[in-house]
Amino acid sequence: MSELALSDMQFANLESALEPIREAGYDGIQVSDTVSSHVRDGCQRLGLSIAGSGRVNLPNEVNALAARMADAGFVAGTLHLGWGMEDDDAARALIDAVLKASEKRRLPLYVETHRATVLQDIWRTVQFTRWYPELRLNGDFSHWYTGQELVYGGFENKFRFLEPVLQRVRFLHGRIGNPGCIQVDIGDGDVEGQPYVAHFRELWTASMAGFLRSAGPGDHLIFSPELLAAGIYYARHFRDSEGKLREEGDRWQQSLVPCRIARECFVQALAPGS
Repeated sequence: MSELALSDMQFANLESALEPIREAGYDGIQVSDTVSSHVRDGCQRLGLSIAGSGRVNLPNEVNALAARMADAGFVAGTLHLGWGMEDDDAARALIDAVLKASEKRRLPLYVETHRATVLQDIWRTVQFTRWYPELRLNGDFSHWYTGQELVYGGFENKFRFLEPVLQRVRFLHGRIGNPGCIQVDIGDGDVEGQPYVAHFRELWTASMAGFLRSAGPGDHLIFSPELLAAGIYYARHFRDSEGKLREEGDRWQQSLVPCRIARECFVQALAPGS
């Protein structure tokens, strides 16, 4: 399992942040679908891998995006696919285009389980895994945990339903949300008083176990804590004593907590019977 820091939007100057990223124990970074030569050269010097990310809304956009990532030497890419308003034919055309571009460019492309995309709901995503057994995913499970209320109606019930999805995860965006918020400060990651942390441990461990059971030659699993920039509003804000809005915690320090949890989950996934 590789750990990548995400993303260039988290830092005012990504080039200057590469050494701290390496020193923090990360194996690479995730950026958009392009990267500057200075950042690419810095990553090569430090032995950091680069993964990409992007959005495609039409099938004819996929190949060009995959080409940009492949030409830049990225190890993989994650995709926001469509806006979630597509009928089955349109959604399947997008998935077909992703699978073809991935094979043509010899670049792993992982479709994200993300709001405002064709994989925004769990029922439809499970159907797509049945129609496309070769489909591989980026598990950004906060979108479902909050947006689809995975605890409403029983988490374990929905966890079992998601088994076909968890078998196909090859990239994880490592943030943790609760039933009301997509991303929250989880302190040191203790599950006491934070049952949602335990739920994400289950999702990540099952995804890792699925990877270990089905990975082929050259296949890999990437874990990338997704904290991003303040302007995206994933971090909750509260008013301080002066009435100014402040983020609830230090998101750089918080990024290290899910990485530690992910390592623990990977060890658990390696255990017999997982």
